[in-house]
Amino acid sequence: MNQERVFNVLLGPHVSEKSTVIADSANQVVFKVAKDATKDEVKAAVEQLFEVKVDGVRVVNVKGKKKGFGRIRGRRSDWKKAYVALAEGQEIDIVGA
Repeated sequence: MNQERVFNVLLGPHVSEKSTVIADSANQVVFKVAKDATKDEVKAAVEQLFEVKVDGVRVVNVKGKKKGFGRIRGRRSDWKKAYVALAEGQEIDIVGA
């Protein structure tokens, strides 16, 4: 995978209550990824950027919420997130604290 694609696959960490619980209990990290990213691309990008060993990747397509503002109805964009399972003893410090 070329270097430019590595930086375009991972859009950022997805920090939520659920992702924090998963990070603590199952040694997984959740990322917001490009809509056209594959599991292999996500795995390669995480291993290359964070220098960790990845056991597995699960991806989820998240549907955008329906929102309204007065009479105007709209919909947020769909997006994709990836649950990255790290090997035993590996960790990524997303918060940096």
